[in-house]
Amino acid sequence: MTALTEYSARELSAMLAAGDVSAVELMQATLDRITQVNGKLNAVVSLLDEDSLMQQAKAADKEPRRGWLHGIPLAVKDLVLTRGIRSTMGSPVFVDSVPSDDDLPAARLRADGAILIGKTNTPEFGLGSNTFNPVHGTTRNPYDTDRSCGGSSGGAAVALAARMVSVADGSDMMGSLRNPAAWNNVYGMRPSFGLVPDEPRGDMFLHPLSTLGPMARDPLDLAGLLQILAGSDPRQPWGREFDAAKVRMSTDIRGWRLGWLGDWGGAYECEDGILEVCGAALATFEELGAVIEPLRPPFPSEEIWESWTTLRSWAVATRLEPIWSDPERRGRLKEEALWEIDRGRAFNAMELHNASLSASAWFRCCSGLFASFDALVLPCAQVWPFAADCVWPKMIAGRLMDTYHRWMEVSVPVSLIGLPAVALPAGFGVHGLPMGIQAFGPWNGDARLLGLAQAYHEATDWPGARPPVC
Repeated sequence: MTALTEYSARELSAMLAAGDVSAVELMQATLDRITQVNGKLNAVVSLLDEDSLMQQAKAADKEPRRGWLHGIPLAVKDLVLTRGIRSTMGSPVFVDSVPSDDDLPAARLRADGAILIGKTNTPEFGLGSNTFNPVHGTTRNPYDTDRSCGGSSGGAAVALAARMVSVADGSDMMGSLRNPAAWNNVYGMRPSFGLVPDEPRGDMFLHPLSTLGPMARDPLDLAGLLQILAGSDPRQPWGREFDAAKVRMSTDIRGWRLGWLGDWGGAYECEDGILEVCGAALATFEELGAVIEPLRPPFPSEEIWESWTTLRSWAVATRLEPIWSDPERRGRLKEEALWEIDRGRAFNAMELHNASLSASAWFRCCSGLFASFDALVLPCAQVWPFAADCVWPKMIAGRLMDTYHRWMEVSVPVSLIGLPAVALPAGFGVHGLPMGIQAFGPWNGDARLLGLAQAYHEATDWPGARPPVC
């Protein structure tokens, strides 16, 4: 008999709607699974007490269904404030913070009927692609608990892979959805910027680098969660409606042209075996009728990098300014945050303008590429999951990494210009560790990308074919 925690979110939703299972039964199965595996993985943090959650599940069974997530337990990434659930952002600055209100993403999940059980772990303020922090500790990879799970949505990816949740929210600035999806054999989507609004706090116009997005074990669950997270918000300029039903219209990919960018002509140093595993995943697309065409670097990688690091440091500096300006709290910030703030505060207006000009030029270059290609493809990461106690890789294949995030440079072409991207499981390397590819397309092409992902999933189902042995 299949355990309830093995089912997709859509399957659970149908079972709940038909009365084949109750929210109480699903909650108990979820809590039992978390008890069984979370001790070694540390993916779900700030878990609410069982009595409270069972009471919420009983109430869900009695209430009219609010949406397709009604009665489904979810844990929200610990960068999103959640009413009544400790929300730390992985930082000692907020170690005791229990908000009285939900951020917009959490409010939308609750409005659809989801039961928020706790949080998923993240690096401090989401900085870095290795999920550890001084509040909750290190989240470990379910395929090898001595290895990193990636980040910053590492807790979400591990909770999905280990069957503690059926679907999860994440966020992506510099691969924070795509890297952990790849390293945990699940799917993650960075939507077109502007599709999913965040909580409207602070500036809403000058820093369009990060976005919220869905994670799941199959693309149709991605689409369903994206439909809930998306949508306009009258308090801000961002947010558009998304119709998950359109995804099914794009699953026939015969004749699609996919451009393979590989290691960007050698600019993105990759560890041995990564390009080979990604190449095998591309062969699946060919079997489905797509045409794969290797591409030369379409734009100078260093210009993309310089633009990105300038705009990112400026964005981080302005976001963390209130903490940095407080001498009592400044000393609690991690080294990487202080580095970003120092850089961001030093730029002048013309340096920021020139960085934006480079991003604009890259966007125009992509628009030309998408006149000929349906999607472009890159690896999700340049290294295999490394030791969990390693802060970040200092070297790849003999090349020194000059910043704490250079080893994730492969994520930047998408992030810099807010294009939609789906991270797809690509298979496993010789050491049994997962890897993924990222397919990205034109702005507002989210439904077609998800259709591509669904076609690939139906041919491979890596999450189902090779789950972790926890």
